[in-house]
Amino acid sequence: MKIILTRLLVVIIVPMGMAMAQTQTINFDNLKAGDPPPGWTATKTGSGQPKWTVESDDTAPSKPNVLKQSGQATYPVCIKEDSNLKDGFVEVKFKPLAGKEDQAGGLIWRAKDANNYYVARANALEDNITIYHTIQGRRTEKKRANMKVATNQWHTLRVDFQNNHFTVALDGKKALEWDDDTFKDAGKVGVWTKADSVTLFDDFTYGTK
Repeated sequence: MKIILTRLLVVIIVPMGMAMAQTQTINFDNLKAGDPPPGWTATKTGSGQPKWTVESDDTAPSKPNVLKQSGQATYPVCIKEDSNLKDGFVEVKFKPLAGKEDQAGGLIWRAKDANNYYVARANALEDNITIYHTIQGRRTEKKRANMKVATNQWHTLRVDFQNNHFTVALDGKKALEWDDDTFKDAGKVGVWTKADSVTLFDDFTYGTK
């Protein structure tokens, strides 16, 4: 009887433990340079011509490759196709390089598609962090915090989301918190820029806690 009970506990407890903490990191290093990353939807919200490509970069936090956005669109977005998170976190290292209208790096979560999602972005031209929801392609600002975002430097942007509560951090420092019930279901995660932002991304990480 003891042997049977032990086996039953192993069968039940191990899968539960695995489900409690699952994290995935994408560093783009084994992908072909010059092409969009496979397994991602490289697209946009709105109009324009985004350009999402894997590129070699000597400054990459994990060498040799990064994901680069160098086109122009209303809001270029790149969505991890096989992701599906309701509660958890998403994090990325980003480096704003150039842009006259904007120099942004952002994260999206609970995305239904390229027109419906939450987004938190850091802007090197304005030195601030802002959180929005995008519904049917229309972005609406919800909360903003002033914080230094240096151009041509790597930063870490992170969003933790649990139920309707979201916390955004930059370089390990909490920038803002926000509560919202617009998107309650699990959705995809990804990265985001705006307008003419030329931005590098690396070490994209997401998962449950």
